[in-house]
Amino acid sequence: MNAEEFRTLYEYNAWANRRVMESCARLNADQFTRDLVSSFHSVRDTLAHILGAEWLWLERWHGRSHSSLLFAGDFSDLSAIRARWAEVERDLTDFVASLTDDDVSRVYEYKTTEGVPYASPAWQMLQHVVNHGTYHRGQIATMLRQLGNKSQSTDLILFYRERAAQAKA
Repeated sequence: MNAEEFRTLYEYNAWANRRVMESCARLNADQFTRDLVSSFHSVRDTLAHILGAEWLWLERWHGRSHSSLLFAGDFSDLSAIRARWAEVERDLTDFVASLTDDDVSRVYEYKTTEGVPYASPAWQMLQHVVNHGTYHRGQIATMLRQLGNKSQSTDLILFYRERAAQAKA
């Protein structure tokens, strides 16, 4: 993939995150934090995990390794998550916008949250972040169904169709 393709992929990622949060807006406070016995207990915890992972990888690309993700309990409601996510999304978008095709091949050294050192090319890390978000957004779609709600589709092809329709308008 080249830098331009990653910019498109990250536009998709932000679009999909916003659609999931719109779907979550229909939940009441109990539903938002209810333990649904999933990999991250609640809708809130899963959203905070996706957000935390995006923040963590962005930090790694800036040369900073952390020993933990963001703490889900720091987010009392969806508006708190949305506010923090707006900051992370802006910084992530700026980072991806600054990439050149050569940057996509750059190898980054970082440490996991457990302190284990790794080195990976940017393109692998960039793909991972979007794939990771897709996986957990799918979990949220299931959680929303368990709570009697419905999630908006976040399929990549729908994103492409919407972009094509907007370009024609």
